[in-house]
Amino acid sequence: MVDTSVWSLAFRRDSEQRAPQVAALRTALTGGDSIVITGIILQELLQGFTGPRARKELLEKFAPLPMLMPDRTDHVDAAELRNLCRRAGVQLGTVDALIAQLCIRHKLILLTVDGDFASAAKHCDLDVWKPATAQE
Repeated sequence: MVDTSVWSLAFRRDSEQRAPQVAALRTALTGGDSIVITGIILQELLQGFTGPRARKELLEKFAPLPMLMPDRTDHVDAAELRNLCRRAGVQLGTVDALIAQLCIRHKLILLTVDGDFASAAKHCDLDVWKPATAQE
């Protein structure tokens, strides 16, 4: 799963395009790797773009991606995950807890530049992508 933070970097023309997460996203997109999205990430992306043309283009780009839909259990487990992190001194927002929970449930690697996920992963089964040099 690709977090909003990486999609945003990939779409920005003035951003640091050398971020390893953006390179990993490009590799996944061109290499045929499975990439999924969830509604809240799509919503966050749409909120960042203005105008009907940008909205239409974004919706067209994301239409082929499989959409994970959280169910009641995901929301319950996301709340527990957030509480677990809070008890450990890690601040994980409500939206991020749901994204993390979906990744845990579906055994997905999360591609993100948001350090909160890396902090949360120390206390749960969240698998956060790391550049090859950091994985060794």
